[in-house]
Amino acid sequence: MGEERVQKILSRAGFGSRRACELLIADGRVRVNGELISLGAKADVEKDEITVDGQPIPKPSGKKIYIALHKPRGVLSDDVKGTERKTVFDLVPLPEHLFVVGRLDYDSEGLILLTNDGELANRLTHPRYGHEKEYRVLLFTKPDEEQLAIWRRGVVLPDGTRTAPAQVVVEGSAGKGVWLRVVMREGKKRQIREIGKTIGLPVNRIIRLRIGNLKLGSLKPGEWRYLNPAEVKALSEVVKQKSNPSSREGSPKSSPINREKKSQTRSSSGKPF
Repeated sequence: MGEERVQKILSRAGFGSRRACELLIADGRVRVNGELISLGAKADVEKDEITVDGQPIPKPSGKKIYIALHKPRGVLSDDVKGTERKTVFDLVPLPEHLFVVGRLDYDSEGLILLTNDGELANRLTHPRYGHEKEYRVLLFTKPDEEQLAIWRRGVVLPDGTRTAPAQVVVEGSAGKGVWLRVVMREGKKRQIREIGKTIGLPVNRIIRLRIGNLKLGSLKPGEWRYLNPAEVKALSEVVKQKSNPSSREGSPKSSPINREKKSQTRSSSGKPF
């Protein structure tokens, strides 16, 4: 492969954008063959040992792997050292180093993408690209129209940040609660739960149905499958697109959720589909 700038190698390995990787180097967190490097340094990923925070970066694999996983509740999305709790890598025990696209909190479930394609993982997770994520959300109580309107417009969270507009549709009742269908273009940590807490709608359950154009489909909790060539091609096309302005997030034309609303025939008994 030959020598390349180290920030390019790190970005391709899934450590973030080129700019983020430059900051890793500037902060003294990157070494090549044990030596601290500065911006502009080059390395050969096949011959040199490159470490970030003392951990070797994964060597490039000749075969790209793309896996759709239905993460169950009670499973960690990250490979946390020293934990006895189950992680997604216990469910997909492959030898390859895989990146997690679309992390879900411990109590949430649904679609996660696992891949060794660092560049694709970075583009799917970077906020500037604004890829859609679709969820079913079960609330403990029934919302009023004002609460839904606030959620759709964007919510100011306790830390002062304002969430981007989202599409929120009521699906049906589930006992004293309600199932919602939510489409968002951002995914801050525990965002849906924090939104619900802030506007007085505590969240009982979250199921992610879709990341971009990749759907959960019929996968049951704990099940996983390899993406087919058409799905991989579609994802690759999506990540080539430029970033989308956040103002488009609430557009009714940006997602099939509104077209589905009128033709919704699934049960509203509270059981996920």
